[in-house]
Amino acid sequence: MIRVTVIENGDTYKSIESKGHADFSAFGKDIVCAAASVLIINTLNGIDQFSDTKMDVTSEESGYLKAVFPDGCDEKAQVLLDSMVLGLTQIEKQYGKRYLSIDIQEE
Repeated sequence: MIRVTVIENGDTYKSIESKGHADFSAFGKDIVCAAASVLIINTLNGIDQFSDTKMDVTSEESGYLKAVFPDGCDEKAQVLLDSMVLGLTQIEKQYGKRYLSIDIQEE
């Protein structure tokens, strides 16, 4: 299962963390894992390219990724992250928490 944890503080995101693999299908054919990965990685790439938000990113081939926004997010990053959360929530609804679980926490 992919576990995504989103930490918010008031009206801004502080961090996102993703752990694990969906195990929906065989390696290379896992559409849940691929969809979640594309959403998360594209969001971080978009923040890097289109916003002034500072982020510290840690990733491992084991399926772990964490992005911390030490100064919060500017408006562009906020919209990109809102879109990512929407997409991940829809994947969770469609395929179930057995494959992807998103937890949004207030700091």
